[in-house]
Amino acid sequence: MPTPTSVDAAEFLAGIERIAADVAATHADDVDQAARFPVETVDALKEMKALSALVPAELGGGGLGISDVAAASFALGRRCGSSGMVFAMHQIQVACIVRHAGSSEWFEDYLRSLVANQRLIASITSEVGTGGDTGKSIAAVTPGDGNCSFEKQAPTVSYGPDADDFLTTLRESPDAEGGAQVAVLTARDQMELEQSGTWDPLGMRGTCSPGFIARATFSADQILPQSFSAIGVETMVPVSHLLWSHVWLGVATEAFDRARAFVRASAKRAAGEPVPAALRLSHLMTHLSLLRGEVESALDAFTAADATPGRERLSTLTSRLRFNNLKIAASEQAPRVCQAAMEVCGIVGFKNDTPFSIGRQLRDTMSGPLMIANERIHTTNASLLLVAKDV
Repeated sequence: MPTPTSVDAAEFLAGIERIAADVAATHADDVDQAARFPVETVDALKEMKALSALVPAELGGGGLGISDVAAASFALGRRCGSSGMVFAMHQIQVACIVRHAGSSEWFEDYLRSLVANQRLIASITSEVGTGGDTGKSIAAVTPGDGNCSFEKQAPTVSYGPDADDFLTTLRESPDAEGGAQVAVLTARDQMELEQSGTWDPLGMRGTCSPGFIARATFSADQILPQSFSAIGVETMVPVSHLLWSHVWLGVATEAFDRARAFVRASAKRAAGEPVPAALRLSHLMTHLSLLRGEVESALDAFTAADATPGRERLSTLTSRLRFNNLKIAASEQAPRVCQAAMEVCGIVGFKNDTPFSIGRQLRDTMSGPLMIANERIHTTNASLLLVAKDV
C-alpha cells in the first residue's frame, strides 16, 4: 500500500492503524448490525486530529498528502468498511476546500476551526430530479438581503445526521444553466435539515445516509471561489475515486485474510493431506492482486498529474477517463474478491457468527457500483472516447 512520505506521515499512519485495529474492528459488527454511525472510531480519529490531516501545516493541520489519507482509508476500510468510507468522504471535502479556496480569508479561518474543533464535513451533491448526474443541479444559490439561501432535495446525505458541516453543490444563480455550479460550505447551525428517507441498506450500513431536504442561509463568502467544474475535474472526482477504491481494497483485503486464515486452519487439522481450498486461495490472490495493481497505479498517476503546473494534466480527457475507469474497475473487482473469499471458506464464510465470515465485507463492497452508478460513468466515458486522442 502507499508508503508514507515522511516520518510524520509514518506516525500518522501508525496511529490510524492502531485505531483501525483497536477501535474500528472492535465495533464493526455492531455498527453493521445496528446500522449506526461508527462514533467510537470517529471520536478516536478526532482525538488524534486525523480529520485535519490534509490541512496545510501553516494553518495548524497535518500538512499531509492524498497518498497519506489513501493509506489511512485502506487501513480503516480493512477493519470496518463504514469507518473507512466516512473518513474517506470527509477527506474528499477537505481536499476540495484546501485545493480550491484560494486566498479566501473566510475559508482560511474555517480551516483553522476545522483543526481546532475537528469538524466532520459531509457532502450534498446528489439531487432528486437530476438522474444521478452530480454535474448538474436544480437547486440554486438565491441572493437575499445581505445573505444567500438555498433549498435542495438530496436522496442521500452520507452521515448527514452526524456531520458538523456540509459542502453542497448548487447552480450559481436561479437563472444559471444546470451545469454552472458552485460549492457552498455551511455549518449545521445555518441549516434546516428535514429528513426525507430512512436508512436500512444492505451494506455500508454505518455510513448512515438517509435523504434530506436541506435549506440554508449563508454569506456569499462561504461559496468556494472556483467553479465546481474545476473543483470536480481537479479534485472531487479523482480524489473520490482514489479514496473510495482504497476503502474497497481494504475491505477486500480483509476478506482475503479471512480466507487465508481458514485455509491455514484447515491445513493444521489435516496435516499431510491435500487442502482443496488452498488452490482456490491461490486463484483468489490473483483477483486481489489485480485490484491492488489498479488502485496503486491510479494513485501514482494522480500524484504525477497533480504535480504538473496548474494541475493541467488532471483536466485532460485522458486523466478523466483514467479515474473514471478506476472507479468502475475497483468497484466491480472488490465484490468479486469477497465472493471468491466466501467460496474458499464455504459455509463458515457464509455464516455471520464465525471468525471466517465474509458477509459484511461482501455486502459493503456491493455498494461500490452504486456510488455514482457505473452505468452513468460508462455513458460519460463513451462520449469522452469519441474525442480523446489518448487513453
